[in-house]
Amino acid sequence: MNSSLPPAEELALIDRELAQLDARRLFLLARREWLLGLLRQSAAVPAGWGPAVSGPPVPPAWSAGPRKEASAPSAQNVLLTLGAVLLAVAALAFTLVSWGSMGIAGRSAVLAVVTAAALAAPGVLLRRGLRSTAESVAAVGLLLTVLDAYALYAVGMPGADGTGYAAGAAAVLAAVWAGYGSALRTLRIPLPAAVAAAQLPLPLAAVAADAGATGLGWALLVTAALDAALALRVRAAALPAAVLGSAALLLGAAQSWSAASAAQAAAPAALLLAGAALGTAAAWREPRVWGAALVGAVAAVVAVAGVARPELAPGWALVAHLLVGLPLLAAVRVPALPESVRRGAAWAGAVVGAFGALAAGAVVVPVLVARLRVLEEVWAVTTPPAAVHGPGAAAAVALLLTAAAARWLSPVPARPESAVAAVLPAWAGLFAAPVLLGLPVAAVFAVQLAVTGAAGVLALRSPVRAAGIAAAACALAGAANVSLGALDGRAATFAVWGLLGAGCAAGAAYGPAARWVRSAAAVCAVGYATGLLVAASAVADLAVAWWALPVLAVPAAVAAPGPRWGAVRLPVEVAAGASGVLALALSAGRPGTLALVLALAGVVCAGAAVRPERRVLGWAAAALFVAATWVRLVEAGVTAPEAYTLPVTVPALAVGFLRRRRDAGASSWTAYGPGLGATLLPSLLAAWGDAGWLRPLLLGAAALAVTLAGARWRLQAPLLLGGAVLAAVAVHELAPYVVQVAGALPRWVPPALAGVLLLAAGATYERRLRDARRLRAAIGRLG
Repeated sequence: MNSSLPPAEELALIDRELAQLDARRLFLLARREWLLGLLRQSAAVPAGWGPAVSGPPVPPAWSAGPRKEASAPSAQNVLLTLGAVLLAVAALAFTLVSWGSMGIAGRSAVLAVVTAAALAAPGVLLRRGLRSTAESVAAVGLLLTVLDAYALYAVGMPGADGTGYAAGAAAVLAAVWAGYGSALRTLRIPLPAAVAAAQLPLPLAAVAADAGATGLGWALLVTAALDAALALRVRAAALPAAVLGSAALLLGAAQSWSAASAAQAAAPAALLLAGAALGTAAAWREPRVWGAALVGAVAAVVAVAGVARPELAPGWALVAHLLVGLPLLAAVRVPALPESVRRGAAWAGAVVGAFGALAAGAVVVPVLVARLRVLEEVWAVTTPPAAVHGPGAAAAVALLLTAAAARWLSPVPARPESAVAAVLPAWAGLFAAPVLLGLPVAAVFAVQLAVTGAAGVLALRSPVRAAGIAAAACALAGAANVSLGALDGRAATFAVWGLLGAGCAAGAAYGPAARWVRSAAAVCAVGYATGLLVAASAVADLAVAWWALPVLAVPAAVAAPGPRWGAVRLPVEVAAGASGVLALALSAGRPGTLALVLALAGVVCAGAAVRPERRVLGWAAAALFVAATWVRLVEAGVTAPEAYTLPVTVPALAVGFLRRRRDAGASSWTAYGPGLGATLLPSLLAAWGDAGWLRPLLLGAAALAVTLAGARWRLQAPLLLGGAVLAAVAVHELAPYVVQVAGALPRWVPPALAGVLLLAAGATYERRLRDARRLRAAIGRLG
C-alpha cells in the first residue's frame, strides 16, 4: 500500500479519523436508545426492530412483559445502599454486642482484617468499572474504621478519658479518610466524610480539657477558620464553616452579655472580634458571601459595646450598642472596601438600628398607652406626675440616635425606607422624652404639641411621599395621645383641643399640600370643633340631651353658603354629617328635644340642598322634617295618626297625578311614593300596636285597594307599597293563631316541615330562580 504521506503523519491521520468514527458511532447509539425509549412509551414498535446482533433475531426487550417502573441504575443504587446498610448494622452488632464466645480482643482482630479488606476492595472494583459498588464498599470500610477506633479504646485504653480519646480518634480518622479519598479520587464519599470528622477534634478537646464556654468558642472558631480555608478548594467545607462560626459567635455573645465586669467581658470580646475578622476576610475573599461580613460586623458591635455594658446604668447599654453599630451604615460610602464588605457592614448597621428601635419602643409604648386611664374619670385631675426613669431616658436617646443615623448615614436618605426610618423613631423619641424625663405637666403638653405640630408640617410639606405618610401617621397618633391626656383637666382640654383644631384647620387650608393630607387635617378640624362644643356644653352644666344643639352648629356652619372648602369639601361634609348623627344620638333621651334637633337638622340639609351638586340632601331634609313631626305627635299622645296624614296624602297624590299627566316618564315613586308613604307607614305602625280589629281592617282594605290600583295601571310604587303593608297587616292578624297552632303541634312537626320545605326548595331551585328573574323583570317594567 503506497501513500504520499510519511508513515508518522499517515498514522496520525488514521487515528484522527478512527476517533471521529468512534464519536459518530457513540452519537448514533445514544440516538438509537432515545428513539427506542420513545417507542417503548408508545408501545407500537414493529417486531423486527430489536438490537442489531448476530445470530437469530432476538425479540425486543419490551415485548417480554410490562414496562419496567425502575431503571437499572436506580435499582442498582437501591440494592447497593441496602447492602451497605445491612453490613454496617451487622458490623455494629458484631463489635458492640457479641459474637459467640469471642472477646473484644478477638473481635478487634477480626475487625482489623475485615476493615483492611473493605478499604482495599474499592480500588479493585474501580479498575473493573464498578464505581457504585466501590462507593458502597468504601462507605462500609469507613464505618469499620470507626468501629476499629472504638475497639482500640476498649482493648488498649479502657481507663482513658472518653472525650479526649474521641477527639484524637476523630483527628486520626479525618486524616486517614482524607488520605484515602486523595488516593482514590474517583470515590465521592471519603473526602466529605473526612471534612465532617475534622469538625470534632478541637471542640471535643476543649470539652475534655474543661476549657469553659469561651474556650469551646475558640475551638469552634478555629475549626470554622480551617473550614473556610478548605472551602476555597472543597466547596462542601463552606457549610460547616458557617455553622461552627455562628455557634462560636453565639457563645461569645452570651458570655459578653452575662459578664459582670469589663474585665470578664474582655475574653468574649476577643473571641467576637476574631470572629468578625474571619467573617470580613471571607466576604473580602469571596464576594458572594457578603452575609459573612454582616455577621462579623454585628459580632464586632457586640464585642466593643459588651465591654462597656457592665459599667453602664440599666438601659444605656442599648445606647452603647447603637453608638458602635450605627456608624456602620456609612460603610457604603467607603469605596476602598470591596462591595461585599461594604454591603454586609451597612446591613449590620441597619440590623443594629432596627433592634435598637424595637427595644426602645418597648419602653416608650407603655408610657403612651398609660394615658388611656384618663378615660376612667374625665376631668378628675388625678394623673400623677411622671417620674424620671433611667431606662426611659436611654430609650428616648436610642430612638433619636436611630433617627439621626437613618437621616444622615443612610446610603440614600431620600429613599422611602430611609425616610420612614428617620421619621418614626424621631417622633417617638421626641414625643415620649418629656414624660420619660419627668417634666411638669404643662411642659409635657407644650413639648408634645410642638412635636405633633412639627410632624403635621412635615406631612404637609415633605417632598417624599413615604415620609409624608409616616409623618401624617405620627401627627395623628400624637394628636390622639395628647388629646387623651388633656381630658384630665378642663383647662387643658380647651387649650390643647383648641390649639390642635386650629392647627388642623390651618393644614386643611394649605394649598400646596397633597389633597389627602389636607382632607385628613380638615376632618380632624371638624372633629376638634365638635369636641370643643361638647366640652363647653358639659362645662355649662347642660343636660346631655341639650348638648345636641351646640353640636348641630358644626354641620350648620359647614352647610352655610359662605365658606368655600375647595378640594376638601367632601371630607368636611362627611365629618359634619357624623357630627349631626352625634347630635341626634345625644338628644335621643328626650322626645321633645329630639323633635327639635330633627327639625333643625332638616333645615341644615335643606340649606345644603340649595347647591346643585347636593340636591340629594333634599330627600334627607324631607325625611328629617317628617321624623320631627312624628316624634312631636308621639310625645303629644296622638293615637290616630290618620287625622294628620290623610290631609297630607290626598293633595300629595293629586299633585303626583297631575305630574304624571304632564310628564309620562316620571316615576311612580316620585309621583305617588311620598303621598302613599305618609299615610300607610304611620298607620301600619299604629296598627301593630292596636289590639282592636277596626284599624287593621281598614288599613288592610286600603292597602288592598292601593295594590289593585298599582296592578291595574302597572305602577310600581302603589303595587309594592300596598302589597308590603297588606302582607304586614296579614302577618299581624294571623300571628296569634299561628302561635296557638304551633303550640298545639308536636315538637317534631316544625323541624319536619322545615326539612320538607328545604327539600322542595332545593328540588325546584333552578325553576324558582327563573321565576324570580321574570318577576323582577316584570316589576322593573312597571311605571
